[in-house]
Amino acid sequence: MSAAAPSRLVAPATSPVPAAPRPERGRPIRDVGTTRRASVHSVLWTTRGLAKVEGEVDVGRGDADGLTAIAGRLVADTFRSRGTLEVFGATDVRELLTVDGMTRLGGPAHAGELEARGTLHLDADLAVDRALFARGLVEAPNVRAALVDLGGAAEIPGRVTGTAVVRGRFDRDTNLGSVEAPRVAFQGPPTSLIPTLWRAVFGGGAEIRIGRIEAETVELAAVDAELVRARSISLGPGAHVTTVEGTVVRKDPTSRVGPESRSPRPHGLSR
Repeated sequence: MSAAAPSRLVAPATSPVPAAPRPERGRPIRDVGTTRRASVHSVLWTTRGLAKVEGEVDVGRGDADGLTAIAGRLVADTFRSRGTLEVFGATDVRELLTVDGMTRLGGPAHAGELEARGTLHLDADLAVDRALFARGLVEAPNVRAALVDLGGAAEIPGRVTGTAVVRGRFDRDTNLGSVEAPRVAFQGPPTSLIPTLWRAVFGGGAEIRIGRIEAETVELAAVDAELVRARSISLGPGAHVTTVEGTVVRKDPTSRVGPESRSPRPHGLSR
């Protein structure tokens, strides 16, 4: 009779450890002057002055005026900031996020709707469910929203995605990696019509550069794009596109299509 095979030990099945329940949002909190808190969990948090939070902020409604620094993440139904807002963790505002001044978000950011004035800087991607309205400077790796409406300047080296419209009116240097939306409309400042060589030597004008645009309809004026792929393309004054894939339905006499040489800025000269 052969020896019985050694039994194999099987670890008992384990249930996943349930996540710790989030603290309930407590009574309204009003901070005035210089304050420091370990965390904030409130139905309403208002702060006037300098507020520093070492952990997370989880509020129904937040209203900050002054300098607000949050070391953890920001979670809110609605949040409004005037002045300087720094969030080092992720940001998740379910409804409306309004910022006016200097805003820096260190982690991934999400909002139902976002209205921004001043400088909005993001170290990670920005996702907005409905509309993004920005006036000033927007800096982010990638941006996604149903409606993207930019004004002023933008530095977005990755992708700008709009499920409906992406549009912008720029008056300062702007760089966008790629843009995708059913409808795209960009306009640079009239000073962008200054010829490239003149601008390189004597200065003046803003440069609006876009790597790639894919859409159903595209309207460009005083903008420089490497590739535009669309069914309908309108090129207004000062627009330049290196490669066009689609039908140009309107072309201003000052617009250009095709490769264009660029002269480097002479050493020692600036705008």
